[in-house]
Amino acid sequence: MRWSWRIGTIAGIGVYVHATFVLLILFILGVYLHQGRTMEGALAGILFILVIFACIVLHELGHALAARKYGIQTRDITLLPIGGLARLERMPDVPIQELWVALAGPAVNAVIAGALYGGELFAGISPQVQPFHWLGGNFLNRLMVVNLWLLAFNLIPAFPMDGGRVLRAILATRLEYTRATVLASRIGQAIAYVFGFVGLFTDPFLLFIALFVWMGAEQEAAMVQVHTSLGGIPVQRAMLTEFRTLNPDDALQTAIDHTLAGGQQDFPVVFGDRVLGVLSREDVFRTIAQRGSDTLVRHAMNREFQAVDSHDMLERALAVLHDSKSRSLPVVHDGQLVGMLTTDNVGEFLMMQSALRRAPVKNGRQ
Repeated sequence: MRWSWRIGTIAGIGVYVHATFVLLILFILGVYLHQGRTMEGALAGILFILVIFACIVLHELGHALAARKYGIQTRDITLLPIGGLARLERMPDVPIQELWVALAGPAVNAVIAGALYGGELFAGISPQVQPFHWLGGNFLNRLMVVNLWLLAFNLIPAFPMDGGRVLRAILATRLEYTRATVLASRIGQAIAYVFGFVGLFTDPFLLFIALFVWMGAEQEAAMVQVHTSLGGIPVQRAMLTEFRTLNPDDALQTAIDHTLAGGQQDFPVVFGDRVLGVLSREDVFRTIAQRGSDTLVRHAMNREFQAVDSHDMLERALAVLHDSKSRSLPVVHDGQLVGMLTTDNVGEFLMMQSALRRAPVKNGRQ
């Protein structure tokens, strides 16, 4: 994720913190000082928030380790002001596996809360769920309550919370996966509507949660529909086969001429049958502004690029495209360049597939 910094590695998984997380810390510090708290009290408040986010990392790690059991790797874990995000390579296709992966995160919070409860009893402290105060009070008790809150919040049966995935996994044992996702998304949106209605008259924070849940449900349904549309389709069916290439000794003016003539934005740079790099529109603009249009392509192209095979599945290729933060990828087979995969062309391919599925059947054929 952009604007994220790596802060460590746990169980082989990179842990990142988003830039906005720093703004959250500064905001908390400012609020504490504005309320007349001492610097020591403000730092204690920040420490409490950091410990909460450590629990969130453990929550996401629970998902990651459960997914690893089923052969699914986790790309990374990113800390955001609203919580954590573990990016799995994919969600399990078997409902019972998705159920266990979804429950693994809340289970971690339950274990933490149970351990803190036992620790308080062992120390002779009576655990208190209410009243709860962010400021003051027993540190362990407050942390226990937060973990119980995280447990309950994540089990709300609505995307993007874990409860939404639990609901889908249960529905998928009886329904087709896409249908189960759509039904779970609608249930989540109904819950978001209730949150929003109640929030209008009580707590404005519920409005934020309602918006968060509504958007999460929409996104999950869209992602699964894309997954269904791309299932079993090789890259060669969606790739561009008519495109221009550049030589590393061409001038950037050649790329400009090709773009103006045909609208192509990114160019594979080849020498013989070998792909040496990719020249993007941004590379062209930046280098021309710095060195002029006579600069050779070799001085502007990106040598650290990713490629996909024409026989790869389109869903996997889109994941590579997303992770590389690129607009296009070279497509190769047996070491030779055979096409280009672009986000625009994939979008057009999906729209065409959708139109074909809706087309009336005549004489046994669409």
